[in-house]
Amino acid sequence: MITTVWSRSCLRTLDLGKRPLIAVITGKNRGIHSSSKRNTIMPAWVIDKYGKNDVLRFNEHTMFPIIHYPNEVMIKVHAASVNPIDVNMRNGYGAASLNMSRDPLQIKMTGSEFPMILGRDVSGTVMECGLSVQYFKPGDQVWAAVPPWKQGTFAEFVVASANEISMKPKSLSHIEAASLPYVALTAWVALVNSCGLKKETCPGKRVLIIGASGGVGTAAIQLLKAWGAHVTAVCSGGACSLVKDLGADDVIDYTAAKLEDQLKTRELFNVILDNVGGTTEELALHYLKPWSGATYVTLVTPFLYNNDRLGIADGMMRTGITLSSKVIKHFCKGIHYRWGFFAPSGPTLDEIAQLVDAGKIRPVIEKVLPFSDIPQAFQKVEEGHAQGKTVIEVIHPKK
Repeated sequence: MITTVWSRSCLRTLDLGKRPLIAVITGKNRGIHSSSKRNTIMPAWVIDKYGKNDVLRFNEHTMFPIIHYPNEVMIKVHAASVNPIDVNMRNGYGAASLNMSRDPLQIKMTGSEFPMILGRDVSGTVMECGLSVQYFKPGDQVWAAVPPWKQGTFAEFVVASANEISMKPKSLSHIEAASLPYVALTAWVALVNSCGLKKETCPGKRVLIIGASGGVGTAAIQLLKAWGAHVTAVCSGGACSLVKDLGADDVIDYTAAKLEDQLKTRELFNVILDNVGGTTEELALHYLKPWSGATYVTLVTPFLYNNDRLGIADGMMRTGITLSSKVIKHFCKGIHYRWGFFAPSGPTLDEIAQLVDAGKIRPVIEKVLPFSDIPQAFQKVEEGHAQGKTVIEVIHPKK
């Protein structure tokens, strides 16, 4: 019979006559857990090159992820979800910047990111912990948004840093929980970090959300309402009932009349969150209260696009010039201009989980698909006009 006890520093095997038993020991000898025979491969959806939906490939023999650093944990994925960034990354968007994050010294060969596993959201069970992980232990139910430079969550297992994960809200199932982390964190960063909003400063603030029915928009509405802001939501007619149900105080159907004409009838805003970009940027900036600390933040930026097109050095220079010129231009008009970006954060997810369990934020799910239908999920998200998230349920084979 064989018992296997392993950590980063030791591996020893004793013959005990039964199938192997894996035990992971953390820094304080806590969190020993057992699992079935340790695999070296797992099923996952991967891409071997950038392109359209046909580059997605189901691979039953994907290499099993490994804990490389003492602050990492391995998560058994129960559910994930598809975000627009997954579709964009499949197409190659951001490859230059993300490869720089993966390999800062450019030691590896071109194309070394493949086979790449996409997927940012995860809800699942902690299976193993690195030696320095103190807050989590095997068996914990967690959720997270894995940063885009790491291997993703459309797989049976994923490795994440302990500071990227959080205890899953007790009131949510794994399917429900998997719909929230990426969009909720993106909304949080835009509103809190870029606009300076928080629970104490939100009451009475007038906030306009453009593109309010998507994942980030629906999360932002609920976060702002939990903090007492007045929210005006811009969406298509078919999504009006959804955003009203989420708590929006005022809803603008941009298909009913020109958005500009409808905004003219409203009082000016303190904050505008733009999830659409393009022509809406120049339009929206006219409807902020100047010289009152008003802030415009957009999630549609040329940062990754510039780096892809021009290379890292020239791309960052072009981006810096673009951002600086816009910041100065609008500051002279009494408006703060900002760009918003996703940032992984376990502590922020802790705060979001409290709001979820308090009934202040709920998941908005449009469709749940099985793991086998990930290409269909990508197609659905790529078509746009979503009213909530598309979630992937990962059913694990019995060992």
